[in-house]
Amino acid sequence: MIPSPPETRASLILRLPDAADVTAWDEFVAIYGQVVYRVALRQGLQPADADDLVQDVFTAVAKSISQWLDRADRGTFRAWLLRIARNAGVNFLTRRKHRPIGAGGDNADRMLAEIPAPECPLTSQFDLEYRREVFHWAAEQVRDAVTESTWQAFWLTHVESQPIPDVAAHLGISVANVYIGRSRVMARLRELVKQFEDVE
Repeated sequence: MIPSPPETRASLILRLPDAADVTAWDEFVAIYGQVVYRVALRQGLQPADADDLVQDVFTAVAKSISQWLDRADRGTFRAWLLRIARNAGVNFLTRRKHRPIGAGGDNADRMLAEIPAPECPLTSQFDLEYRREVFHWAAEQVRDAVTESTWQAFWLTHVESQPIPDVAAHLGISVANVYIGRSRVMARLRELVKQFEDVE
């Protein structure tokens, strides 16, 4: 039997205002830390700067999660987190030590910060990285709970797109067992991933 995550994502978010809840924060950072980090790298930051940005984002989340939870018009958590990440990125890039040499001074920084960020590309990247991280987390849970041949039946056919008869021959199992194995893995993955769907 696969272990359930300790909390669904919605209930996990409700625990974040308690800064002493180390377990909740560890779980939160395990999913969202890699998402923010990879999006930062895709936006051109160096790895050390991306690490710093992740810290800035989670500091901002810790300071404002209670106010966000109290808002009736809060929208989805991912949209709010993306807005924090975008603002932290602008702040990070406009700090004096990270500024490129150029004219315009503080007025140019203010104007840069006021330019609306394009919604689609960054939002799409953030959502893609989020889905990848949730899949990675769920895949680890499922892989630990099934036999290696069941996992390979799923991985080789669904992820690597190898023909089912070839996979059956490679694993030394019947075609029917490949279908059964990959179906079991997919069902368990869907069950785990569903717990991380955004709640409006």
